[in-house]
Amino acid sequence: MADLRRRRSPGDGAEDEGRGTVLDDHRWPIGPPGAANFDIPSSARVYDFLLGGTSHGAVDRVMGRDLARAEPLVVSVVRENRSFLRRAVTFLARAGIDQFLDLGSGIPTMGNTHEVARRVTPDARVAYVDIDPVAVSHGELLLGSAKGVTVTEADLRTPEEVLGARAVTDVLDFSRPVGVLMFSVLQHVSAADDPAAVVAGYLSRVVPGSALAVSHLTADDPRIDMDAILGPTRAYRSGRATTRSAAELAALVEGVDLVEPGLVFAAQWRPEARRHRGPLAEPCCGHRAAVGFLPA
Repeated sequence: MADLRRRRSPGDGAEDEGRGTVLDDHRWPIGPPGAANFDIPSSARVYDFLLGGTSHGAVDRVMGRDLARAEPLVVSVVRENRSFLRRAVTFLARAGIDQFLDLGSGIPTMGNTHEVARRVTPDARVAYVDIDPVAVSHGELLLGSAKGVTVTEADLRTPEEVLGARAVTDVLDFSRPVGVLMFSVLQHVSAADDPAAVVAGYLSRVVPGSALAVSHLTADDPRIDMDAILGPTRAYRSGRATTRSAAELAALVEGVDLVEPGLVFAAQWRPEARRHRGPLAEPCCGHRAAVGFLPA
């Protein structure tokens, strides 16, 4: 079994094999989605590491630290996206959404969807879905016997398979509104896989009044070297990530009635008062984000 214990936070001086080499010098094999290979970094586990979580291995820490050296704002990008998740889910729960389909959920680390939703609606139901078998197994371990929460290993690019999965249908009632969540995951759906059709595949199966919350990596922020972040994603089992422009993202959510402020940088979506300043005078961005409802 691979070492999945957290050692220290990104850039804190912890020593892992390979530390000190630039990421492009690593020659990780590229494995197929769904293969539990601990020699290959996983986007879910690297994301967990950058969030300061506990469910990752040495190879994920090596990639995370190399990413942080290549683009020091990568940690801020990841954490701003996590903050958007909290604000978006809270907003939807307060708006009456009490069941959520979290696609590409990764490892349900601290501040996950069901914890956030249940602060507003104690019996909120959540179906987590991810392609990474390690993320799924850790999700099952972390969730334990929590009622109304499941985790499913599936490829979000196959909406019919996801929506028909037993663990999804066990907790979600598709005759009632559902919050469809796609946080920082559509960038792993290539143009060849038609991300607009993927989004439509889910929205066509939920009733009016359902909601969509989405965030997506973008290269629109000139302060961030997105090439430095995305260059090594060829090693991810979930596939190389692709940035999309605001116009491209608007096309993905066409037909959804977006709430104010519309499609903006994640940090600009209904921001909270900041408790401390980061390395920038303004919030770091890197993701564009939006929340909206399906019209009646």
